[in-house]
Amino acid sequence: MMKGLMLFLLMIVTGSALANHHFGHLTPQASADSIIIQSDLTDAGILYIIDTIVLTGNKITKDFIILRELNFKAGDTISAGKLRNAFQISQQNLLKTSLFNFVNISDSALTSGNPCHLEVHLDFIERWYIWPFPIFEISDRNLNTWWQDKNFERISYGVFLTKENNRGRMESLRLLLRFGYDERYEISYYVPYINRKQTLGAGLGIGWIQNHEVAYQTVGNKQEFVRDDDQYIFKNYYSYFTLSHRPNLFHYHYLQLKFNFYSFGDTLLKLNPDYSFEGLKTNEYFSLNYRFTSDHRDSKVYPLEGNYFSGQLSKSGLGITKTDNLGMMELLGSYRQYWEVTKKIYFSTDWSGKISTNRDQPYYYQQGLGYDRNFVRGYELYVIDGQSYILAKNTLKYPLVKPQVSTIGFIKSEKFSKIHYALYANLFIDLGYVEAFRNYDAEDLSNSLLLGAGVGLDLVTYYDMVLRVEASINKKGESGIFIHLKNTL
Repeated sequence: MMKGLMLFLLMIVTGSALANHHFGHLTPQASADSIIIQSDLTDAGILYIIDTIVLTGNKITKDFIILRELNFKAGDTISAGKLRNAFQISQQNLLKTSLFNFVNISDSALTSGNPCHLEVHLDFIERWYIWPFPIFEISDRNLNTWWQDKNFERISYGVFLTKENNRGRMESLRLLLRFGYDERYEISYYVPYINRKQTLGAGLGIGWIQNHEVAYQTVGNKQEFVRDDDQYIFKNYYSYFTLSHRPNLFHYHYLQLKFNFYSFGDTLLKLNPDYSFEGLKTNEYFSLNYRFTSDHRDSKVYPLEGNYFSGQLSKSGLGITKTDNLGMMELLGSYRQYWEVTKKIYFSTDWSGKISTNRDQPYYYQQGLGYDRNFVRGYELYVIDGQSYILAKNTLKYPLVKPQVSTIGFIKSEKFSKIHYALYANLFIDLGYVEAFRNYDAEDLSNSLLLGAGVGLDLVTYYDMVLRVEASINKKGESGIFIHLKNTL
């Protein structure tokens, strides 16, 4: 009965995830029984020499892409006490590439004695890499905001075409064609490794966004919208070039140069002269962003152990053109830690924040809490605008259904028929604070402590799908049930 319920929930979250699939992806979690070690690990004095590494099942992915993710190589000598850990870290790294649904690792002895020579086997079930995702999605900040009015005019539709793992080299080609309420068109190509050492990568992208309706101001922490059916009152053309550097298995450096051109309708600027920089009808500027990440999590999809750090320095307005004088600088950071507190009980804490040097920011540029993953649970229906913020999310998790692997018999391809799923119950408490320098109304939630708490259920399954259902209450005494179609922890 439990398996039937899980498969039913799986169908729900699959449809929801495909409808809300954007640029970017996550990874499945490793299964405990997918590492089989035949060697004797009880005698810590035994040394194992890895003679050969045998790869099977990677019909598309090149061998050198796989070998790049291993923290051991042929010829290495590893003690018995470190062998399992080496296999586990390598498996986690391979799953985090989003190239495989399953990775199995095993070993076999080629000789006896001490040291012992090993042959390591890695077997893969690759993902399906070519996806024409149909787009049918709401254009509000989240499902909960849209559900208040259930306005079907705020629907976007189209197609997201992606070719992942192009040429078997983990390269990605993506094309987004989105029509309807929130129009967006973008094409990008990313090559993770452009040098022999497999440390440097590069990417290019170009696109534009245009809208007949946009939020022009925030009153009482609710966005107010203006619409003009005769013309696009908001346009954004952009292009970018990205360089990446990955010196080892866990650290990443990204440097991006981006060009932005904004155009605003007269109606928009009349309603809110502060919407644009200096009230100008067009804003044109370059931005330079540097980001460093250190990722030691056991999974990208639903981490239970490990830690993650990301820091970003962003400068908008480089003085390259005559109007490129925005002069904005921001420092953003995020630190997340995950523990197994006791058997089957996990705890995570997630701290993030932003500091802006420029207090006089145009409305379209500033974002506090209430956008993307940056919100206090219990305040999903609000936006808290401001120039700087700090946010802490704390969650206690318990697996109601431990990670399971099942097979859908009527599906022939193993890329889709073999699935994994897990169900977690959780308790959480979040805190946040937004610093704002403009004069907002008396009901504004900025410059005050935000507090939210509640309970939830998380369904985690294959192809990067997470369905979260949460019941929460905030500091104002407001309660509700909120649904999220991706992991934001």
